[in-house]
Amino acid sequence: MRAGNWTFRTRDALFPIVLLALAFGTRPRIAAGSMRCDHLVDAAGVLVSLIGQVLRVLVIGLVYITRGGQNRQVWANSLVDGGVFRHSRNPLYLANLLLVLGLAIVHNGWAMYLIALPFFFVAYSCVVMAEEHYLLGRFGDSYTSYCERVPRWIPVFRGFSATLTGTSFDGLKVLRKEYGTPVAWVSGVLLLLIWEHSAPGATPIGDRELSGIVTFWVGLLIAYVTVRTLKLRGRLGIG
Repeated sequence: MRAGNWTFRTRDALFPIVLLALAFGTRPRIAAGSMRCDHLVDAAGVLVSLIGQVLRVLVIGLVYITRGGQNRQVWANSLVDGGVFRHSRNPLYLANLLLVLGLAIVHNGWAMYLIALPFFFVAYSCVVMAEEHYLLGRFGDSYTSYCERVPRWIPVFRGFSATLTGTSFDGLKVLRKEYGTPVAWVSGVLLLLIWEHSAPGATPIGDRELSGIVTFWVGLLIAYVTVRTLKLRGRLGIG
């Protein structure tokens, strides 16, 4: 439990440091030595990360978790078993792993595959173990019953359409809670698209491509600042 609790406390600093060090401290690899092929791999990586982002949006917009910790300690005021948590006990962590997997595919280098992916899977597994120990102690038989019904990681999709149609979706809550995540991973993708042109066999990045990336990133930052400003002014509701 110590490893999980330590990882839980330090994850906000530890995870970005590890990811940035591996993604930009090692060279990316051009798929099959072809930029055209590499662009297809990049698109696949972005798609995987998009799936992770959509999953996060569904989790937050339907029934948001209330066991996200308090004072950097594992904590919960109730057992959340609705929304996407009806189908997976850790959908947010699963979504985060998909985000990392997508970035690894875009990078396509050995360090992301052989170090980053195992590191994040082990780290999240340790956190999950610590949370399960806490939740079992706090909620007892209710949590045991929940674990018997719902898998730890891979969602059970039976009844998923009923969950989507039978639960109200709070778009404002998604904006309040989630506006930073897409900015972070999309910024990572854009930087990786620039960084991959330094890989062996890559062609130098063209002015048009670089201009498009920078323009898209500036638009992303404007959207981030706009949503954050609205949130701080209370225009997106409370909570």
